[in-house]
Amino acid sequence: MPFVDVEDQRIYYVEYHPKDAASLPIILVHGAGGSRLDWPKEIRRLPQQRVIIPDLPGHGKSAEPGRVRVDDYAKSIACFADALDIPCFIAAGHSMGGAIVQMLALDYGERLAGAILIGTGARLKVHRNILEQILVTKVEVANMLREWIWGPVATDDMRDLTYGKFMALPPTVIHGDYVACNEFDVRERVHDIDTPTLIIGAEHDKMTPLRYSQYLNEKIPDSELFVVENAGHMMTVEEPQLVANAISNWLQRRIESKP
Repeated sequence: MPFVDVEDQRIYYVEYHPKDAASLPIILVHGAGGSRLDWPKEIRRLPQQRVIIPDLPGHGKSAEPGRVRVDDYAKSIACFADALDIPCFIAAGHSMGGAIVQMLALDYGERLAGAILIGTGARLKVHRNILEQILVTKVEVANMLREWIWGPVATDDMRDLTYGKFMALPPTVIHGDYVACNEFDVRERVHDIDTPTLIIGAEHDKMTPLRYSQYLNEKIPDSELFVVENAGHMMTVEEPQLVANAISNWLQRRIESKP
């Protein structure tokens, strides 16, 4: 089983490594209340890329506890890369995962060859109903999110699958994630990110509206913005091939073309 010890904690991960993989691996970082299973096959199996997907501490098959600060999650990812003997990598994150990638770019910038920020922002204020209810009645929060995180093309199967994965996580871990998101604010630092960055936002994202992605694009000097139309916060699930194509095209132009 693919486990590795990170900060005295067993972390589970999966890896996709085609024979023609590029030299720099991509580490995919999931969002709050999620797991490695949030990444669809189109993104897990990017052409010619070594893709590594951990369950964050406390999530999926990784050991508890989780974290309550985004910078602590970023440290966990940096230590995870160390444990796999990966000195330099590309980091892609969705939602809270995007906040983690921003912290990696700010605090471990020498490790990153590229950053991919999906459905995230420089600040991630969480609705008070989520913070107040998650430890009391997780099902009510799950039902709220069932309505808030999807766009117009989402199917019932998509909603049901994500609902089930959310309900499988301990409420204390999910609460810690949302506390971490609520306290995350790098608006005064985000302009210091000097890593080549792809920003992906969605037209109908209610959780991290498109203006969040536009703000990141304005503030991060070496960045590009790709907009997914007709999708919501879970754009990676709703339009996985569009997102995968955007990532692959950007990698070919900005990363693989470097000497």
